[in-house]
Formats: sequence, C-alpha cells, structure tokens
Amino acid sequence: MLEGQIIVTGASRGIGAAIATDLENRGYNVVGLSRGGQSAAGRGIACDVTDENALRQTFSGIAAAGSIVGLVNNAGLHLTAPSAELLTKDYEQVMAINATSVMAASREVYPYMRSAGGGSIINIGSFFDKMGVSANLAYCASKAAVAAITRCLAVEWSKDDIRVLNVAPGYVATDLNREFLSKDRVKAYLAKRIPSGKPGEAGDVARMVGAIFDADIPFFTGETIYLDGGQGMNH
Repeated sequence: MLEGQIIVTGASRGIGAAIATDLENRGYNVVGLSRGGQSAAGRGIACDVTDENALRQTFSGIAAAGSIVGLVNNAGLHLTAPSAELLTKDYEQVMAINATSVMAASREVYPYMRSAGGGSIINIGSFFDKMGVSANLAYCASKAAVAAITRCLAVEWSKDDIRVLNVAPGYVATDLNREFLSKDRVKAYLAKRIPSGKPGEAGDVARMVGAIFDADIPFFTGETIYLDGGQGMNH
C-alpha cells in the first residue's frame, strides 16, 4: 500500500464520495476537497478547484501534514444545450471545471508528488470523450481534453515515477441523476444501448480507482480505461 496522502476532488457526493470512501476503506489516508469542505471520508477541506491560488495554498497545507502520493481529479460539471444556442460563458464554465482544473491541480501537486518519490494521478473522464452527443458539445469537448491531458502528463512525468491515468465511465447512477435514470424512457434506452442492460453504480468507478492504487504498476500510464458496460463498442 502507498504510504502518504491521496487527494480526491469533488469528494462530497456522487462518484467522488464513493471514491473517497472506497480508498479510506482500503486503508489509505484520504483528503477530500469540495467547495463546502465536506468529504464523504477522510479529512475534508474547502477548495474551489477553479481557483488556482486556492489550489496552490490547499496543496501546500496538505503537503505540510505529510507526503502526497495520489490525486484523483473528479470534480466536474455537466451542462447541456443545443450547440447553436450554447453560450460561451457556459462552455467556458464547463471547460474550467472539467478540464482546466485537471491541468492546474496536476501541475500544483506535481512538485510534492515528485519529492515523495512518485505516485499516481487518476483523472475521471467520460466515454463521451470519443462520441458526438447532441446538446453535449461542452461536456464532450471537456472530457476529450481530460484524455489528452492524461496522455501528455504521463509522457512528461514518467521519469519522475508519476503515473497518470484516465478512468472514463459511461452512464453511472448517483444521487444526482438516479431520478432521471429511473424514468421509463431512459431505462428503455439504456437497456437497449448498454449490453449489461443497466447503468453502473458509483461504487464500480470507486473500485476501479482503488484497484489502480492497490496495483501500483509503474509501467501502467497514459491510458484511458473505459468503464461503460460495453456501451461505447455496442452497435
């Protein structure tokens, strides 16, 4: 097991909460970031991931309490709009939270992780990164950017024993979307599109992230791991 702290962004609810809880259950020292400072597990700290100064100060404070060996960039936002009506400010907001914060958080944690002798950065992307989805231009673009950021950082930081991976879920039921996913028309669509017949659970993503940390494979880096029940390859 890695000795040191693992930071999880967006740790107060949904997939982030499941990840923080799973990591703590595995025995890891978890620090959960959220706007309000709540975390489902570990030590919660208030931090807006779109504020670079806040990220810098937060990571400095966490590093003062011990080495940082892991970062899970999970915080995200999903806004939909027909592309012809998509406001630039909404597009930029989605990109700021979903993609720019991944770059900034990874950049700010890098020196601490390097001084710890390495570690793992796991970004939470989406299988929408390779699809054309109506009314989802901003979200799809932001998640495609996450995959590209993952590849570039993996190539640059391998020499520092820092692995960077992208876990890209498909439809996953959380407290935020469970009501939507329970609608008859949505259930019928997903039953047809997902080979397993239903959406995944936040715990599925959490167990994948936990397994990556447990395995700690130095040669495993730069990849996007699709966790979508086979939907992305189903035709």
